[in-house]
Amino acid sequence: MTPVTASPRIKNVQRVALALLVLSGVVNYIDRATLAVANPLIREDLGLTIADMGLLLSAFLWAYAFSQLPAGGLVDRLGPRLMLTVSLGLWSLAQMLGGLVQSFGQFFGARVLLGMGEAPQFPTSARVVRDWFNERERGLATGIWNCSSTLGTAISAPLLTFLMLSFSWRWMFVIMGLAGLAVATAFYIVHRDPSQVALTPGEKDYLSDAEGGAQPPPVTLRDWQRLFRFPTTWGMIFGFFGTIYVLWIYASWLPGYLEIERHISVKNTGWITAIPFLFGVVGSILGGRLCDMLVERGFSTINSRKYPMAASLIGTAVFTVLTAQTPNNTLAVVFISISLFLIYVSTAAAWAMAPVAAPANCTASIGSMQNFGGYFGGALAPTVTGFIVQETHSFHPALLVGAAVAFCAAIIYLIVVRDPIPPTALALPGRGAYAD
Repeated sequence: MTPVTASPRIKNVQRVALALLVLSGVVNYIDRATLAVANPLIREDLGLTIADMGLLLSAFLWAYAFSQLPAGGLVDRLGPRLMLTVSLGLWSLAQMLGGLVQSFGQFFGARVLLGMGEAPQFPTSARVVRDWFNERERGLATGIWNCSSTLGTAISAPLLTFLMLSFSWRWMFVIMGLAGLAVATAFYIVHRDPSQVALTPGEKDYLSDAEGGAQPPPVTLRDWQRLFRFPTTWGMIFGFFGTIYVLWIYASWLPGYLEIERHISVKNTGWITAIPFLFGVVGSILGGRLCDMLVERGFSTINSRKYPMAASLIGTAVFTVLTAQTPNNTLAVVFISISLFLIYVSTAAAWAMAPVAAPANCTASIGSMQNFGGYFGGALAPTVTGFIVQETHSFHPALLVGAAVAFCAAIIYLIVVRDPIPPTALALPGRGAYAD
C-alpha cells in the first residue's frame, strides 16, 4: 500500500523542486512582459510602427505554441533536470539578445527564440511533480508551481518599469537574461531526476502509482504519436484552448480595457491591473488543493480534475458577462478578479491532470499537447479581441465572445475527457481509445 507520507529526504526534494519551479516560472512570465512594458521606448529607439510591435508580440506566442509539441516529448525522453536547464539557458540568452538588437528582424528572431526556449517550462514542471509526488498529493504541488504564471504577471510591470527607468530598456533585457542564467545554474546543480538518486524501497513505494513503478522507461516516438488517438487527449487540447483564450483576453488587453472602456487614468491602471492577477495566485493554489481534496473524498483522479475545470470555466463565463454588462468600474474590477481567480483554478486543475491522464512516461508529452492547444487560443485571443474592438468600438462583444468560448471549453471537458489513457491501450496497435 502506498505510504501516506514521504520520507524526510523526499520532502526536502519536493520543497526545493517547487521553490525552483516557482522561481523559474516567475522569471518566465516576467521575461514575456519585457517587450510590452518597454513598448513605447523600443518603438522610438528602433523606429518601429505599432504594426511592427504587434508582429513582435505575436512572434513569441506562435513560436511558444508550436514548440510545445516537440518540447514535451524531449522532457519525457531526456528528463526534467537537463531540459529545464537547457530551456532556461536558451530563453535567457534570447532575452539578453533582445537588449542588443538593432533592427526589427533581429528583434523578431530574438522573440521567436524566446518562445522556443520557454516552451518546455510547464511540461517540465508537470513531469517534476509526477516524478517526486505521490498521485494523491500532486494537485496542491501543481497549484503551487502553476501560481508562478500569475505571480510573475502581477509583479512584472512594477519590477520591469523600475529596471527600465533606472538602467534603460536594453539593460532591463540583459539583467533579466542574467537572472535566468543564474536560475538555470541553480536548477542543474540542485535538482535531480529520480533515476539519478539511489531511492530506498520505501521511497520507491511512495513515488509509485497505479502503474507500479517510480522510474518509467523513456517515451518513444510511437508512444507520443498514439496519444493523439484518445478522446482524453483531444478534450484536454480543445478545453485548454478555451481556458487560455479567455486568460489572454485579460492578460493582453486588461490595461487597454481599463483605459479605453472604463476611462481609468494610465497612472492607476498599473496597480489596478495587478489586483486580478493576485487573485489568480490564490485561485491556482486553491484549485490544486481542491483536486487533492476530491481524490481524498473518493473521486477518481480524472474527475477530481475535470469537475473543477468545468465548474470554474462556467463561473468564468458568468463573471465575464457580468464584467461586460456592469456600468460600475469598481464592480467591473471585482468581476474581473473573480474571473481570474476561477481561470487559475481551471489552469491548476488542467496541469494537475497531465500526470494522471496518461502513462507516467508521457506526462510532459500530453501536458505539452494540452499547452499547444491552450496557446493556440492564447495567440488568437489578442488579435480577435483587437479586431472586434476596432470594428465595434467596444470591448463588450469581445468579452461576450470570451464568455462563450469559456462555456464551450467547460462542456468539452465534461463530455470529451473521460478515462486515463492506460499503458496497455497506448501500446496496442490499431485498438480503440479505451481498449482493454
